[in-house]
Amino acid sequence: MSNSPTSSSLTRSRDVSFGLTLMVIAVLISPLIDIFAKLAITTVPSAQITAVRFVLQVIFILPVVLIRGTLLDLTWKKTGLHMLRGGLLVVTMLSFITTLKAMEVADAIAIFFVEPIILTILGSIFLKETIGWRRYTACAVGFFGALLVIQPSMQEVGWIALLPIVSAFGLAVFLLVTRLVAQNEDPWSMQFHAGIWGAIFCGILLFFGEGTGSQIFDPVIPDMTASLYLLGVGVTATISGVLGVYAYRAAPASVLAPLQYLEIVSATIFGWLVFGDLPDALKWLGIAIIIASGLYIIWRERKINKSASVAPVSPAI
Repeated sequence: MSNSPTSSSLTRSRDVSFGLTLMVIAVLISPLIDIFAKLAITTVPSAQITAVRFVLQVIFILPVVLIRGTLLDLTWKKTGLHMLRGGLLVVTMLSFITTLKAMEVADAIAIFFVEPIILTILGSIFLKETIGWRRYTACAVGFFGALLVIQPSMQEVGWIALLPIVSAFGLAVFLLVTRLVAQNEDPWSMQFHAGIWGAIFCGILLFFGEGTGSQIFDPVIPDMTASLYLLGVGVTATISGVLGVYAYRAAPASVLAPLQYLEIVSATIFGWLVFGDLPDALKWLGIAIIIASGLYIIWRERKINKSASVAPVSPAI
């Protein structure tokens, strides 16, 4: 017997609610990745923290891709795109983790959230997506908000305050490439192979950085405390990522996307509890502007996609 329209609607509503729940949990615990990374970076170089995250990601996902039978589903074209995605993730993560050595977690995440703005602009340039004056205006306003956070941070920590912009740009390009790959690729396989190449690239950086004394590239043997922090980075990143994957499977991206800004709230709370850090009034203003402009861009894209009856592409987690 086929399901009635009411039954199908109820099931869909439950799926969306389940997806929303998973996404809320994912974004609320996601800043713990950065908290553990900030704790570890006092004694461990950022490239090594990045490498450990990739290695643990690969270890945790390996059983899944083995069960799904997608481990060796590769072509030269796919391999090249996975290499590119892995390299972009290294740039993204290495830039952001390096930032945490000097900046507060909430400030760094707030600046990083210009990523949807950068993605919107890059999409219009490279994917020929139609972007109207409203979204371009929202992008400009969002960048102004970022400057309100960056400007006092530049006075406090110098050029390192610009690294979250580099990280956001890296992720935006990563998502553009992911849109090309995701159409015919298993999401678990995508994450696994990106992790493999990310670990390889980090290994190369650490190999050439050994003995240089660089706080970014010269590897060390971590003590027990630092090892626990590194484990925390890998475990929380994997849990958050898996929750995100299943959230986007259960609910539309347009519904889930605004929830990402909850991460700034939880980052502020965790940063205050662990480090005693709180943004000042000017930074709060900048954060509010970034959130408002980002939410407007998401709302505008959702409205246009709905009018065109086109579902937005879910971002990779």
